[in-house]
Formats: sequence, C-alpha cells, structure tokens
Amino acid sequence: MKIVIPDWSTMSAVNMGFSVFEEFGEVICCGSTKPEEAAEKIGDAEIVLVNKTPITAEVMDKCPNLRYIGLFATGYNNIDIPAATAHGITVCNAGSYSTQAVIQHTFALLLSLAGNLPRYEKAVADGEWERSATFSYFPYPVHELYGKTMAIIGYGSIGQGVAKVADAFGMNVLVHTRSIPKDCPYELVSREEAFRRADVLSVHCPLTEQTAQLLCKETLALMKPTAYVLNTARGGIADEQAVADALNEGRIAGYGTDVLVKEPMDPATPLKTAKNCIITPHIAWSALETRDRLVGIVAGNLRNYLEGHPTNQVN
Repeated sequence: MKIVIPDWSTMSAVNMGFSVFEEFGEVICCGSTKPEEAAEKIGDAEIVLVNKTPITAEVMDKCPNLRYIGLFATGYNNIDIPAATAHGITVCNAGSYSTQAVIQHTFALLLSLAGNLPRYEKAVADGEWERSATFSYFPYPVHELYGKTMAIIGYGSIGQGVAKVADAFGMNVLVHTRSIPKDCPYELVSREEAFRRADVLSVHCPLTEQTAQLLCKETLALMKPTAYVLNTARGGIADEQAVADALNEGRIAGYGTDVLVKEPMDPATPLKTAKNCIITPHIAWSALETRDRLVGIVAGNLRNYLEGHPTNQVN
C-alpha cells in the first residue's frame, strides 16, 4: 500500500518523524506540494495524509486508486467533500488535538498585552533599565486580570477551557454562543452585550458566513477603549483594517492574534504597523506535544479505517 504525505513541512521542521505511518505501507513524504502538483505527487497512491494541500475533484479524477484521505487538521475546507463521497473516498479529520495548546496561547497573548511585555522586553534590550534611577522601571502601564470581565465568543472545548482559566485568574466570565449549552456556570449574553461589557474579548468560534468579519467597525465601536481583543480562531473573523483603525485611534487598547486573513502574512496587512498589536505566526497549535498527539490521532484514524471501522469520518 502506498501512502503519500504531500505537505509534511506544515507538521514538522526538524523535530518530528513520520515512521509511525510506515507500519501501514510505503510512505512517500514531500515537504510541500503546490496545488497544481498534487495529482502528480499522489499518483497511484491509495492513501493521502494531508494538512493544507487542496485535494480537489480534479485531483481525485486523476488519482483513481485513492480511497482514503486523512487530515492533520480539524478543518477540511481544502478537501472537496462531495467529490470525495462521489469517488468512494473516506475522509477523516483530527478533532480536539490542540485544545490545551490554544488555551495556553490565548493567555500568552493576553498576559503579553496586560503586562506590556513586548515593550518591556525591548526596553531592557535597549538598556533603559540599566539607565534607570530606581530599582523598578515601569514607564508603561501594567494591568491585573483579577476582577476584569472576559467575554468568550464560542463555547466549544477551547472556549470552555479558556473560561476555566479566566475563572482561575479571578475574572468575571461572559459567554456568547449560538446554542445554549447545558450546565454552563457562566453568564450567557448576546453578542452585542459581550462586546459592550468585555475588558477582554476572546474569539473561539469557527469561520462561517455568520462569523466572517465579526470583529468589524460596528462591533468594535461597542467596546471599551481599555479593552483587549484576542483571536486564536481564524483570521477571517476579523476585518483587519477595522481592527487596525480601532487600535490606532485608541478605541480599543490592544489586539493579540495568532491568525490572519492571508497566511503566510501579507506584508501589506494594516495590523503589521498597528499600535499595541501582537501577532504570532499561527503557532498556537504547534507545541511538540500537540503535534505528537495529532500524529497519533491521524495514525489511529488510518488504523481504524484499515480495520473496517473508520473514526472521525466527515463524509
């Protein structure tokens, strides 16, 4: 059996191997694959394990042996699901592998904003503390999280975990979600109320027609000028120009994001030069332990498929 991994570089730089998949057959591992190269690289393989490379109907037409697509991801918008179903191809994703890592990164962004850590790190590197007249050098404001209100948009596994950590910090937690959760210990509010009351607003919802550009001029106008906004969900949830304008005009206090509309980052994004904006390069999911867990899930999905009882099947 031939197994093709077309974009392993999205999973590993130097610190992970793919030997776990060799028990299932011959593994052909490619660092990256351009969309127009996908059919050629997959060729006569029966199995494809993929992260972001598009597997379109045209690719499936050109690869008649293909019968299983395993995703190193929860989202599967890069796979033509109706075409896969029509071709008799099973598609399985990997859900909830990154929950703890994304929760951790959410608070890394928040603590960096609340503590003004990037500015203090630069100040120390520039020698400002060395020249200080006092032992403690604090020209930039630092804020406690205790007693502040965190509004969470989306209450899946990540949103629930963020709520628990915020609670542990002594924050007041508000939740806005499209469906009413059972036994939610936190106050449920409308979207508008979440924006109005938040000292910190953290987004943990999928990108849909309803959530596209959720962070826009109108919703940001509802917020306190002292509020922080966090986005570890999807770049398209934010209107980047509107967020940059709100930052530069002092209508919100800070923005921490791990995702952008265009990735890799478009150098023309207005967020690059916006005030009090922290951008990380889509790394919330990338902890070594998280990726090890992901590989294990993908291997387990493949094993279960080959044994006749597929798990995490999306079609």
